[in-house]
Amino acid sequence: MTIPLAAIVGLSGPELTPAEADLLRAHAPLGVILFRRNIVSSAQLGRLVAAVRAVLPENGLLMVDQEGGRVARLRPPQWLAHPPAAWIGRLHERDPATGVRAAWLTGALIGADCLKAGFDVVAAPVLDRHVPWAHDVIGDRAFGSDPRAIAILGRAIACGLLAAGVQPVAKHVPGHGRAVSDSHVAMPELDRIEPDDLEPFRLLAWLPWMMTAHIRFREEDPHNAATLSRAILQGVVRQRLGFDNLLMSDDLAMQALSGPAGARAAAALEAGCDIALHCSGVFEETADVLDRVRPLDAPALHRLAAARATVAQHRRPLDMRVLVAEREGLLC
Repeated sequence: MTIPLAAIVGLSGPELTPAEADLLRAHAPLGVILFRRNIVSSAQLGRLVAAVRAVLPENGLLMVDQEGGRVARLRPPQWLAHPPAAWIGRLHERDPATGVRAAWLTGALIGADCLKAGFDVVAAPVLDRHVPWAHDVIGDRAFGSDPRAIAILGRAIACGLLAAGVQPVAKHVPGHGRAVSDSHVAMPELDRIEPDDLEPFRLLAWLPWMMTAHIRFREEDPHNAATLSRAILQGVVRQRLGFDNLLMSDDLAMQALSGPAGARAAAALEAGCDIALHCSGVFEETADVLDRVRPLDAPALHRLAAARATVAQHRRPLDMRVLVAEREGLLC
């Protein structure tokens, strides 16, 4: 059996180009992530998914960002619309039981849509705290500011996703909510990692995946973003949080980082990520990443098997029509 490379990469557009197909065959990554540029309609997406599956290694993964609210790659009319996390958080403040149920229903409906479309992994829930003075790159993607409420609602979303049969990815450890700049365009810096930011991740350390934050925490590592910091990934995420499942970088093409794409990916793996995520879909960058990353190592393969087992343990039959009607009642 071919051991895939420790990377998930993006594609350029709505069709798999011959050059991309050749590259993925020759340098097989663990998976592919799709964005709005790759999705035109359900029929087109079905063709693209089939083409990607044909060149990925056996048990290769397809991933999508589908949080609800403004971060949604699958959109109406072909797919359901979902409320942002902040809406669920406000509902939970008014009525905790109803908020938790709305979160679970949203996770289950997102998961069912994504599974039917061909995806295995969904980049949600967001466990970052909302901080009023911070940059709005997180904003309404956060459930709120209370760490325990975030953990409760994040767990509900994740359990809904698992019930539908997809693997959830909690993000962005060790916390992006206090950043005063957007890591898509610049490196945010903070003095230190705060316990309240870590708490949702600690409480949900059983989840199968987490995604790192491109933020420099000066006290823990004055030189590197968390994604590239062995001190943070090993000392904080693995040891302090006790997280022993799949750890994936945030998109390494983001402008918080610098240097060639392949060097960024290699550095993320060296720091302690199991998987390097590179989303740009720029062919030369993707080729550089796949040339520089190693195959999945034994711990990562074990964690990947555990993630699949977690889905198998939680999956259950879902009636989409019943779930949609119930959530519509909660949204009124």
